[in-house]
Amino acid sequence: MPGALNITAASVEPEILSLPWQLPLLDWPDDVTTSLPKGISRHTVRFARLGDNVLAIKETTAEMASGEYEVLRNLRKLKVPCVKPIAVITNRRAENGDDLPAALVTRHLKFSMPFRALYQTTLRPDTAKRLVDALALLLVRLHAIGFFWGDVSLSNTLFRRDAGSFAAYLVDAETGRLYQTQLTDGQRAHDLDIARINIAGELMDLVASGRIDPTLDPVVVADRILEVYDGLWHELNDPELVDENELWRINKRVERLNSLGFDIGELDIQTTDSGTKVRIQPKVVDAGHHARRLLRLTGLDTEENQARRLLNDLDRYSATVQVAGLDEEMKAHLWLTRVYEPVIRAVPEEYEHKLEAAELFHQVLEHRWLLSETQKRDVPLNEVVRDYVENVLQFRRDEDFVVVPPTSSITLPIEVVDEDSFGWGDPEPPPRADDEPERDWRDLV
Repeated sequence: MPGALNITAASVEPEILSLPWQLPLLDWPDDVTTSLPKGISRHTVRFARLGDNVLAIKETTAEMASGEYEVLRNLRKLKVPCVKPIAVITNRRAENGDDLPAALVTRHLKFSMPFRALYQTTLRPDTAKRLVDALALLLVRLHAIGFFWGDVSLSNTLFRRDAGSFAAYLVDAETGRLYQTQLTDGQRAHDLDIARINIAGELMDLVASGRIDPTLDPVVVADRILEVYDGLWHELNDPELVDENELWRINKRVERLNSLGFDIGELDIQTTDSGTKVRIQPKVVDAGHHARRLLRLTGLDTEENQARRLLNDLDRYSATVQVAGLDEEMKAHLWLTRVYEPVIRAVPEEYEHKLEAAELFHQVLEHRWLLSETQKRDVPLNEVVRDYVENVLQFRRDEDFVVVPPTSSITLPIEVVDEDSFGWGDPEPPPRADDEPERDWRDLV
């Protein structure tokens, strides 16, 4: 109908109609919007709280909004880490009758942050490398399904903590295209070249602002994505020749792929003409090998590295269970109810939004290791949790929704608060044994 608001959505969310679509996004009142850290965007982007969820709203053209909505829906169907598209709003009219831009509505990814929110005073080289590693893995997964991104950057990615590493999620698919066939080597190389240039530019911007470790070389860090991507791509896709008397290497190949978080759909094993070699061509399914095993055993839905860490603790616990006849699923249930859930329940309610549950459990395990090394004893888990809450967790900022007092425009720069202004800085690390690998205590804070 002429003048009627058009909403394209896969599911009905009537609350969306309550938002002030007759106003330009910059003019939305503070009681509707909420302030969250965001990356750099060429469009106006704001966040609106709707019930228990937060929506990200981007003003753009109707064609671009519809195209990005469909791309995100298809990527979600293919189990690629990306934000969830909610709706496309078109045919917007101001109260005076002027046309307003169309809007793409996506759901804010809980516990995620743009890369500029992942540091507080300076970006350290180790953090920058882990961000690039996570982005390289995401790019490999996208290319494996035939997706050309076209604007690969740290700013177009959201990051969630993943047991000492980061998990990367695609947040801006505006320039992306999903092909029905495999990408050519040229298309993949073009995406990588875009990534290298954008990452270097983003890090140079931090150099100019003085918020980067002086030992960090933006060009070297940006070039890292080429090395990490190349290693992952070849591990996932290259065939391998092994001698017939070295068939154990097939299992090693599978184990390496599993360690990267990928499952194997099938192995195409062919003997060569000489009959002395076996050609291995793995048919890789999607990533999430450990996450799927943890989900099957416990029902916990986590990131891949978190799942790996939780499974290690589960296996450690299972080895101590001296009850005959218990299968893997039963031992997993005991671990869930006797170890994992008591730790999560022990966290005071006011700190529940500091970290997501799986990441919190991982950090409690790290804290147990630190306390045990310091005190030279096996510290009970309940004592570890109490010490972690009192000395670490209460000083963290919330990572569920990092909400600050509402502002009139989220597009304005967000000031980064120095830790020292709160009266607490980096804690002093415990003594380290001579044979202990060096660890950065700040990674646990």
